[in-house]
Amino acid sequence: MLWQQDLPGADLVIRGARVLDPVEGIDARLEVRIDDGEIVEIAERVDTNEHRVVEADGLVLAPAFVDPHVHLRTPGREDEETVASGTAAAAAGGYCAILAMPNTDPVVDSAATLGALVESARREAAVPTGFLAAITRGQRGEELTEMGELADIGAVAFSDDGVPVASAGLMRRALQYASTTDRPLALHCEEPTLSHGGHVHEGRVAAELGFAGYPSVAESVAVERDLSLAGYEGGRVHVLHLSAAESVGALRRAREAGVAASGEATPHHLVLTDDAVRSLDPNVKMNPPLRAEQDRLALLDAVRDGTIEAVATDHAPHAAHEKEVPFEAAPFGVTGLETAFAVLYTHLVKPGLLPLETLLERMSAGPARIFGLDRPRVATGARANLVLLDLDRDWTVGEQPFRSRSGNSWLLGSTLNGTVQLTVAGGGVVHE
Repeated sequence: MLWQQDLPGADLVIRGARVLDPVEGIDARLEVRIDDGEIVEIAERVDTNEHRVVEADGLVLAPAFVDPHVHLRTPGREDEETVASGTAAAAAGGYCAILAMPNTDPVVDSAATLGALVESARREAAVPTGFLAAITRGQRGEELTEMGELADIGAVAFSDDGVPVASAGLMRRALQYASTTDRPLALHCEEPTLSHGGHVHEGRVAAELGFAGYPSVAESVAVERDLSLAGYEGGRVHVLHLSAAESVGALRRAREAGVAASGEATPHHLVLTDDAVRSLDPNVKMNPPLRAEQDRLALLDAVRDGTIEAVATDHAPHAAHEKEVPFEAAPFGVTGLETAFAVLYTHLVKPGLLPLETLLERMSAGPARIFGLDRPRVATGARANLVLLDLDRDWTVGEQPFRSRSGNSWLLGSTLNGTVQLTVAGGGVVHE
């Protein structure tokens, strides 16, 4: 379930845009009329009905984005992010829905904590927001949460993101319990005895800089274990922030074998490699770490062919003082909600490495499908969840203040192509 503050439904006519919805099979210059937040007409010419008209010549109108992996830092670290600031950042990035992870303080492992977040979203969320609950109490990997009760309150899925479920036996029981709730497990796959103490990908760059390495096998062996357990139990799993070629191969084989498994990739893993670490910028330190070019290419291939169905930001805000330290001392994590589309359009679509239609699908319909959310679409009768994009406009990251409370972006100072001109979420205008 998703929650949002009550917003008035928009009365709009969007005129002259290239309307592009890959799933609906629409790619044409059309006009779209919205009455009280609902799409009521799509045609070459529509009656404005005294609505406000948005002139969109040269722009692209598409289904708005869905981010299945966001850290809102509340409860516990409201200095880094809140429901209000995080969802404002999402709206500015073209998102009509986000899902928030449970590794907060306290962890979202009880009905009381989840219920309080739901109420916060009803009061403050600029875009519809869902919450994942923890797999284990306190994310300590020792005892399962009351998944049935949490699902009844509205948990969209279950995750111990930030830490892996180390015990195979407990993971098996989690799959069994989650299956009774019809919710997937969203898995942070990491073998901590292999990754322990690692700051960057184990490879040439780590060796040259003298950093402890975090090998790709630390991810892939955990991916293989969890996919095997999901296949054995008939469970449903979503693999978070894939980074390694071996992990992609494991996911592809599991899906071909009929396992109910999905995966996601982040913009930073699709664009950067561990060569970026040479800058010693703590804003390129994330978990899992940036890996080698062969890993990046494997992720990109998997996004193209649909093995990876979702692009997720893993938006992870940190206070400035936490990142303004030597690389080894900095926490893992980077922001991404306000830059995701632009950086992927700039570095993947414009050079011809990824079709625009594919990117739009993986940022919208793909994640919605994985988590059973209503798919944003350009169709009559649908609630308006739309993004209007100017693909010809350049902008510099950091020149304008972020809506997020945290500015730990790996893109600071970069010039990107593509801006979000308008976001309609849940029928209301949330960014312009």
